[in-house]
Amino acid sequence: MGNVQPTVTPYEDFDVVADIKTIRKACKGMGTDEETIISILANRSAAQRVEIKQAYFEKYDDELEEVLKNELTGNFEKATMATLDPPHIFMAKELRRAMKGAGTDEDVLVEILCTRNLKIHNRDSEICGMFCVLVLGCFGLVFIGHWSGFGILLIVGFPQAGEGRFGTDESTFTYILTHRNYLQLQATFKIYETLSGTDILDAIDSEATGTLKDCYITLVRCAKNPQLYFARRLNAAMKGAGTDEDTLIRIIVGRSEVDLETIKDMYLEKYDVTLKDALSSECGGGFKRLLIEILH
Repeated sequence: MGNVQPTVTPYEDFDVVADIKTIRKACKGMGTDEETIISILANRSAAQRVEIKQAYFEKYDDELEEVLKNELTGNFEKATMATLDPPHIFMAKELRRAMKGAGTDEDVLVEILCTRNLKIHNRDSEICGMFCVLVLGCFGLVFIGHWSGFGILLIVGFPQAGEGRFGTDESTFTYILTHRNYLQLQATFKIYETLSGTDILDAIDSEATGTLKDCYITLVRCAKNPQLYFARRLNAAMKGAGTDEDTLIRIIVGRSEVDLETIKDMYLEKYDVTLKDALSSECGGGFKRLLIEILH
C-alpha cells in the first residue's frame, strides 16, 4: 500500500494563548468571524485542539463547545464539534448515535468497528483487534483464543471454509479476518484466489448474507486498500438525492490525521473528480469551508 499521508499535522507555530484570544475575538460582537474559527480549528491537530479547549476554559471560565454552539448552526456546528473531540471520543459518540433510537445504523457500526483500531500507517498494523471481535460477536459470532502462527495450513484452510462447500464455516472466516494484519491478509487472499480461482469478495458475496457479509466485505476491502474503502464511503454519502453529512464529517475529520491525503488521491483515481469538487457541489456555507480547509 505504500506510505499514507494525512492532511492535518500538528501546527508548527502553535501558540495556544494566541489561538484562544483569536477565537474569543471571533465570537464577540454582532457577527461571528467564521473564517477565523475555521482557519484555526482546521489547521491544528486533535491534541492541539484539546489544549485550546482547556486553555479557553481556564482563561475565560467558558466551555469552548458551548460558546461555539451559540455562534454556529446546522452541519457547520456539528462538524466544528467533531473537531473539538479527541478522535476516540468522537468515534464513541458516533457509535452511540448509530445505536440510538428505534433502529441501528448498521453501516456506521461496520465502518467504525471494522476499521477503527487500524494502525494502517505502519508495517505491523493489526486489523481491527477487539473492536471487530465485538462487532462480529454482536452478529452472533463470538470466538475465544488466539493462534499466533500464520502458515500455509491456515492459508490452505481458508478456501475450504468458503466456496465449494455446503454451508460456510463462518467462524473460520471471522477468525482469520480479525486475527491477521494487512500484509498477512493480502498474502492469504492472493493464495486463496490462486487455489480457488475465485476473487475473495465474490466468494463472500455468494456465501455470506446480511450485516455479517457487510462486515466481511469491509474487512477485506480495508485489508486490500483501506483508503479506497473510505473513498467509496465518501462517494456513497454524496450519491443520490440527499447527502449523508454525518459520514462526510466522520471520515474527513476522523481520517484527517491518518490518511486523508491518500484518500483524496484514491477518490480522484476512482471517480475522476477531486474530493474537493465533489464536496463543493454537495455542501454549502461554513460547513463546506471547514471540510475543504481540512482537506487542504
